Amino acid sequence: MPRQTFANINLAAVLHNYHQAQQAAPHSKTMAVIKADAYGHGMLPVAQYLQDVADGFAVAFIDEAIALREHGITQPILVLEGAHQPVDFSLAQEHDLWMVIHQPEQVSWLLDADEPIPTLWFKVDTGLHRLGLTVAQLEHALASLPESAIENTVLMGHFACADDPSNEFNALQMERLNHIASTYQLPISMANSPAIAADPASHGAWNRLGIALYGSEPMNKSSEDTSKLSLRPAMQLSAGIIGLRTIKQGEGVGYGQTWHASRDSVIATLAIGYGDGYPRHAPTGTPAWLHGQKIPLVGRVSMDMITFDVTDVIEQVNIADNVELWGQHLSVTEVAEHVSTINYELLTRISSRVSKRYHYD
Repeated sequence: MPRQTFANINLAAVLHNYHQAQQAAPHSKTMAVIKADAYGHGMLPVAQYLQDVADGFAVAFIDEAIALREHGITQPILVLEGAHQPVDFSLAQEHDLWMVIHQPEQVSWLLDADEPIPTLWFKVDTGLHRLGLTVAQLEHALASLPESAIENTVLMGHFACADDPSNEFNALQMERLNHIASTYQLPISMANSPAIAADPASHGAWNRLGIALYGSEPMNKSSEDTSKLSLRPAMQLSAGIIGLRTIKQGEGVGYGQTWHASRDSVIATLAIGYGDGYPRHAPTGTPAWLHGQKIPLVGRVSMDMITFDVTDVIEQVNIADNVELWGQHLSVTEVAEHVSTINYELLTRISSRVSKRYHYD
């Protein structure tokens, strides 16, 4: 029997979360963002499950999009990074992909392409300053392309601070994009998960549903009110207990002896570590869930193992019990806050050593 370290993926929860986004923005189409292996949940299983429901899918680069086509996905697929090289436009035409244009060089490659791309999304830099055309570059691009090439054009932007709804920069970015859109009479796509949840004014012709599709708090704060989207976590990461030992007060645990017991303690060793994607820098006190209560991580994370203090639940603990690292009872966002990172990173860093088990509760 393989080790009991696995990620349970509830595809019914993914579908539920997608419907929540649709209900929050009934006048928009919803793009399911499944880049980075669907944020660690499995790109193909998620796409196949949503195939007859999602208005479209978004991926980061063309390799991901082609993999979807090769596995029978027929819905619109948007390539968020667009073309990395001229040949990507030929591949986009061959596989019927929608491409984002965010650099002047991509416009030149597009003009040299043998076949037109049916749908183009032009990304404008409204203030994130990562990717995107300036207003002048957009004007030049639209003037350079034949009218038939921009019939299905969408104008998109990207929020810098959407997970902070009170940040005034959100409204400024929205104002900039709306001004450009009104000038060219183009539909827009600006809203990501936090904006879908909290900013109806940002809802455009298309919204892009990322982290919330998988049931994680879009504001990336475990205490944030996200009642506009009643989300269900799709991933439950679990690992089995492979060791139990009692140590005396004052004894240390793990590499470097960074933690010492303040009392006689029972330590459970779990079969998961940074080789599986559990963060090595997780500090003592990072919670997990066992038998109805939280237990604290103690000592350093190893490549294949981590240790938790189970002294307060020892009467119920046995070898082979499964511990929830995050999921139904313990939010991945809460774990991320302890680790000084974000839920996105924890979900996407799970390695191939962790088997995925799909179900449809």
